[in-house]
Amino acid sequence: MSYPLSPKALEWQRKVRKWVDEELIPWEIEAEMNDGEIPTEARRRHREEAHAMGLSRMDAPRRFGGLALTMVEQAVAQEQLGRVTNGLAWCYGEALGWMFEACTEAQIERYIRPIMEGTRTTCYAITEAGPGSDVEGIATTARRDDAQYVVNGDKWYVTGGNHADFFILEAKLSGGVTPGQHVLLFVDKDSDGVELVRTPAFSHTFASHHPIYRFEDVRVPVDNLIGAEGTGMTHVHAWFRYERLMIAARCCGAAERLIDEASAFARSRVVSGQPLCDYQAIQLMLADSATELWAARLMTYETAAAHDRGSDIKALHARCSMTKLFASEMANRVADRAVQIFGGRGFMRENAAERFFRELRVDRIWEGTSEIQRLIIARGLLKRGQAGLFGVRGDAGT
Repeated sequence: MSYPLSPKALEWQRKVRKWVDEELIPWEIEAEMNDGEIPTEARRRHREEAHAMGLSRMDAPRRFGGLALTMVEQAVAQEQLGRVTNGLAWCYGEALGWMFEACTEAQIERYIRPIMEGTRTTCYAITEAGPGSDVEGIATTARRDDAQYVVNGDKWYVTGGNHADFFILEAKLSGGVTPGQHVLLFVDKDSDGVELVRTPAFSHTFASHHPIYRFEDVRVPVDNLIGAEGTGMTHVHAWFRYERLMIAARCCGAAERLIDEASAFARSRVVSGQPLCDYQAIQLMLADSATELWAARLMTYETAAAHDRGSDIKALHARCSMTKLFASEMANRVADRAVQIFGGRGFMRENAAERFFRELRVDRIWEGTSEIQRLIIARGLLKRGQAGLFGVRGDAGT
């Protein structure tokens, strides 16, 4: 056993894997050949099944109807979702724990509960053309005007914006007593002044797009402020920690499927009278892939367990960066090897290795590039030392 998972975690692993294998993977090629789209009825069924399973409320508190799963249980579920291509697992929204901590009861009822129930969909409007991964450098402003904020700025890579009903938007305060402080706001997509600038084409073939939006004198009620003025970065960091960890989990799922697919092909493909898998060059690629996956999975599960133990938040921030860095780069290497093992077949879009080769590349970029993760890790190491970073002296909970 690579990690001592609880019976509940193993049950989540089993049922999500079954759903992915039986309901999502069979639609991959159709999605690939049709701009990421599958029949409306199939997508509706997937969304309903995801909500019935509880995927949209895994991280939500029980008192609001959530499942309050441990972080390990969530990572196990996300790992299985990573085994499918074409963004087909992106058929539901997620109500995350930080939202319930930051939002008012009225905001929870209007925005967050509908995410859990599947009646409303959100997207994050954070990234901008200039600062990129440097969230501190955003230029979008929010100016207080009596009972409203007036928002101005452009947001790039608003993932899922084409399917969303509202944005969770990050801006800097303009004027007032705390200029330059960060805020998060709920912004309804149909608000006056919200403009879709364009929808760039990306390497992957997903039905969820990454549009660019312009916010020009968009008036947002003060009641839509998430948390307090100046706490925006705190909530963004909470989201980053969660998403970086879950990206790592999904990368592990992708690598597992790639290794399975490449191994099966290597056993069946006969070259010069013997199975491809008998050649040492192929064995070395498979061995490296399996070893790196095991290491990434151990990192992912242990980082998730550190959350469940209540480890220090600053140490967790660095560990999530380490885990995303290692797992995302691991999965990219595994995808490259899988394409090589498949040879010409690995360059066909109908092959999962080809799709993963394109899709996994962005995991080294979004939610902070690999370079940004390295800076976070180095700063944590220099400030806290190895013991403070990951408990090398036996204190795994520090």
